[in-house]
Amino acid sequence: MEILKVSSKSNPNRVAGALANVFREQGMVEVQAVGAGALNQAIKAIAIARGFITPSGKNLVCIPSFQDIMIEGEERTAIKLLIEAK
Repeated sequence: MEILKVSSKSNPNRVAGALANVFREQGMVEVQAVGAGALNQAIKAIAIARGFITPSGKNLVCIPSFQDIMIEGEERTAIKLLIEAK
């Protein structure tokens, strides 16, 4: 499964396009965000992508969880958003 990493500087429209493309190819996608700003951009992107996917008859579902990751040798906690169809 492909992981899309979102930062606070990510463009929500571009992330939404990437998310929709991966979703169409694989049927699910994982979005990873560290920090409030990154999570904000990720949620906006998911809402936009939902508009791209809904006309095909599928409804996106977002399942959030925590994930420990390493960034530059430092352990951080990321929010993992699993996106799949309902």
